[in-house]
Amino acid sequence: MSRATRAFKVLISHPNVPAPALELLRSRGAETIICKSVPPSRDEILQKVPGVDAIYWAHYQPLNAGILDAAGSQLRCVSTMSSGIDFVDIPEFQKRGIALGHTPGVVKNAVADLAIGLMIAAGRHFHAGRTEIERSQWKIEQINWMMGQEIRDSVIGFFGFGGISQAIAKRLQCWDVAKIIYHTRTRKENDGDFKAEHVSFEELLQESDFLVVAAPLTNETREKFNGKAFELMKRSSVFVNVARGGLVNQSDLHDALTTGTISAAGLDVTTPEPLPANSPLLKVPNCVILPHMGTQTMKTTIEMSLLAANNILNAIEGKPMIRPAY
Repeated sequence: MSRATRAFKVLISHPNVPAPALELLRSRGAETIICKSVPPSRDEILQKVPGVDAIYWAHYQPLNAGILDAAGSQLRCVSTMSSGIDFVDIPEFQKRGIALGHTPGVVKNAVADLAIGLMIAAGRHFHAGRTEIERSQWKIEQINWMMGQEIRDSVIGFFGFGGISQAIAKRLQCWDVAKIIYHTRTRKENDGDFKAEHVSFEELLQESDFLVVAAPLTNETREKFNGKAFELMKRSSVFVNVARGGLVNQSDLHDALTTGTISAAGLDVTTPEPLPANSPLLKVPNCVILPHMGTQTMKTTIEMSLLAANNILNAIEGKPMIRPAY
């Protein structure tokens, strides 16, 4: 009998994990211990986690030594159902030798679609236009009213050029863009597939008509986009962030939008999340803000859930995870 067919315990941190993932785990011998609280209750997790062999972490609360200590020394693996893992204490996992997985890759298509939506919505002033209707300011006799930015003939810049950025770049191949540029620490060997050019951070800021942020949040990238960065951008540029809110100094972005330093912004991520209803950024007409909806399609969510489950199953069988975090 293989190790995967023997009973093992998996804590499921959220009750809304898609059924296909739970069915897959159970079909391979898992006893699933499901937390019922929404939002997830840390007290409930700490009560139910002792003695489990694996943890299926399906939310964004801190995943750290407190959880690992409560689980016990028999804990073998953890997988998040997320692409980003900035809420995970990775050094703690490495120190203990506990396998850690996550679910990048499968999110790229849904996020890429939404990113292009934000490029258009911000560039063409969707939110500002709707606001003008609500204020009875719909102007029908002005030729230069609500003039926006087209993707056609524009320079599209990416901060980060991993799976999400490349999925966006792939979609833009038939949009008649002028050029695709990107900034990463080192050049990507496959950038020729997307007709993309590696540039310095300063060049990225200065040349981009649309600048899309799709990079992990790290100590090096935290608040990378601040007042100094926005000052280097074109006044006509459109800034889009589908990564993490922490890459942006939000106060500086507010200033850049209200002073005309840049033209518009489209955000799927903010700091904090949820963004308070009285946030000054919500009052800015040239800023389109979504409530972190990048992966919110049933198809992608099921794919993420199955990848997380397979990460756990592989680790229980003594195989490498499909998408290890380190």
